Amino acid sequence: MKIAPNLARPKEPTIALINVVFLMLVFFMIAGTLAPPLDPDLSLIKAQDLDGRAPPDTLVIHEDGKLWLRGVELTSASAFMERLPDDDRSVVRIVPDRDLPAKDLIAISDELRSHGAERILLVSERGLQ
Repeated sequence: MKIAPNLARPKEPTIALINVVFLMLVFFMIAGTLAPPLDPDLSLIKAQDLDGRAPPDTLVIHEDGKLWLRGVELTSASAFMERLPDDDRSVVRIVPDRDLPAKDLIAISDELRSHGAERILLVSERGLQ
């Protein structure tokens, strides 16, 4: 008499999978609480109420390459640097138009650096929101 082979599939170890998922859950809960919580008495500022305008000593560069400072058109980046106080010349903020060609932006940045700008900060749309 022949005995039929056992064709039943072996059971998959679901308990081991549940244990792994539980351990991952515990790990992420602990890892998420490692950062010290903020002081409960601290109230953060709300940036959504701020005006969407450039800082006062910011060089605005239009698509056609025209330079503006506080509503006045400038002839060159060196004219912008001359209008800044001596202590503000090391860090310069510029707001370039989105459609300004990159080669023009690089040329203006090079001119600003040649006149004493050590750092040039680009103010983007997200920064003004």
